[in-house]
Parts: sequence; structure tokens; C-alpha cells
Amino acid sequence: MDASDVLRNSLLQLAKQESIRDLVQKAPVSRAVVKRFVPGAQHADVVAAAGEIAATGRLSTIDYLGEDTTDLAQAQQTRDAYLELLTALRDEGLTEGGTVEVSLKLSALGQALPGDGNKIALEHAREICTLADLAGTTVTLDMEDHTTTDLTLEALRELRADFPGVGAVLQSYLYRTEADCRDLAVAGSRVRLCKGAYKEPESVAFQSGADVDKSYVRCLKILMEGPGYPMVATHDPRLVEIAGALAAKAGRAASSFEYQMLYGIRPDEQKRISDRGDQLRVYIPYGEEWYGYLMRRMAEKPANVMFFLRGLATKG
Repeated sequence: MDASDVLRNSLLQLAKQESIRDLVQKAPVSRAVVKRFVPGAQHADVVAAAGEIAATGRLSTIDYLGEDTTDLAQAQQTRDAYLELLTALRDEGLTEGGTVEVSLKLSALGQALPGDGNKIALEHAREICTLADLAGTTVTLDMEDHTTTDLTLEALRELRADFPGVGAVLQSYLYRTEADCRDLAVAGSRVRLCKGAYKEPESVAFQSGADVDKSYVRCLKILMEGPGYPMVATHDPRLVEIAGALAAKAGRAASSFEYQMLYGIRPDEQKRISDRGDQLRVYIPYGEEWYGYLMRRMAEKPANVMFFLRGLATKG
């Protein structure tokens, strides 16, 4: 394990430390620094950000931050937040044609609730999908840690029965993902491929960055050669180049797949990809629960650590 892998694992552990979270959240300039990655806590903040992105020819998907909900009222509040967000986006004309869609975490919608958690989360997701469909846009189910993969894919199958455009997310650091790609590389299937951002045991996941990257390429090749719609979620210049080569080899039109990058990460590269005629979708998070998200983003790209630490060291 090299130094970057050690740093990544350390950051993923910090994401779970409440004392560190409280310290970071209370730091005077934390919010100013976080704003590069999270445009704000309110609907108006993220709708404005999505509008600015749409004006540049880029697409976006919005995530209302939060997960591991163990309270029914909180799960209902998350559902309501998405419904209010979709209404606001529709009223601004941003949902038409899928210009702006939303990304959901089933754990935030109540999956972990005792008893009927899976049923409750699925019902909440169905309500959100219904409004998204009426607004002319789509929904993508975010993937979380490996213990929820089967539950998430089962929810995907149920939702796609009524909403075939619902997107899936697969993570290349899991050993199982090549097989999942083969299962989902079918006509009409939208699949976002990312590396993965949770701390997973060696029994289920590759531990080195090099192995994760190799798996990513193998999985991407399956998706590009299939009749589905691949969503290439990476900031790695080498993987972006490989994705373009695989798309060309498969004879894909620019409209048959898209690249995805995170809000605030490599904005110049986002513009370059969009300006050359390829589709680029920006993943925009918003809300108060930004700490865990931020730690995982830094774990995915440790170079972001220095940006954040410089910000914390700067006097407001």
C-alpha cells in the first residue's frame, strides 16, 4: 500500500469521527472553503448553481446530502426536500430533457429503518421518480457501501419497471462489479461507473489505487461495448482519455454516453470536455450534511486535502 492509499484510508476513517467533524464544522472559514465543493444548504443555492452550469452547456445531477437515516421523520424530510427541489428546478425550466436530474441515496430515504425500511425507502424513491418523470427528467440511485449493493440493485429493478430511465451506480473497487456491469449493460440502462468512496474490507474490494483503476477500465469496456448508456464518473485524465478511446472503438456517438465530474473539481477540464462536443454532467451536492461528503471527496483525490487545509489556515 503506497502513501496515497494510506492517506485515503485515513480520510475515510476521519469521515466517521464525530469529534473531528465538529472541529471542522466550527472552524471560522470552513463554510467558505466548503463552498467550492457544496454550493449551499438551501434549494435556492443549488438551483442557482445548476442554472449557471446549464448556461455553459453542461448537464448536472443534484444530491441532497444525508445518509444512514434511522428516523422516519428524517427520511420523510429528505423525500420532501427532493420533491421541493424538483418543483423548483421544473419551474426554472431546468429539468426539461434531463438537463438537471437528481441522485438519491436509499439510506437517506429510510432504508436502514427497522422493520419496513426497504419498503419505506422504495416508496419514497418512487414518489421522487414520479415527480421527476412528470418534470421531464431522470433519477439516479447512488450506490453506498457494499452491504447495501444487493438491496440497491433490487430497488433499481423495481423502479425501472415503471421508470425505465432510472440510473444505476457501480463502483469499480468491488470485485463483483464486472459481473454487475454485464448484467446492467443492456438497452435503455443508464449506468454511472465510479471508483468508489467508502472504506471496504479486502474480502470484497481492491485495496490499491492501481487495482481499482484496472478494474475501472475492464468495467468501462463492458459498458461501452453494450447497448446501454454509460456515465463515466472520473476526474483522472488517463481514464478520461481511455473512455474516449473505448467510445470511439465502439462507434459511439457523443449523445450515447456522458462524462461526470464533481462540482468544484477540475472545472477547466469540465469546460474542455463540454466545449469539444461531449456531454459532461456535474454532480452537485447541497445541504447541511456536508462533512462526510467532503471527507470522501478528499479520499478520492488526496490532492484536494492541501486545498482544504490551506483554506482552514487562512484567517477569515
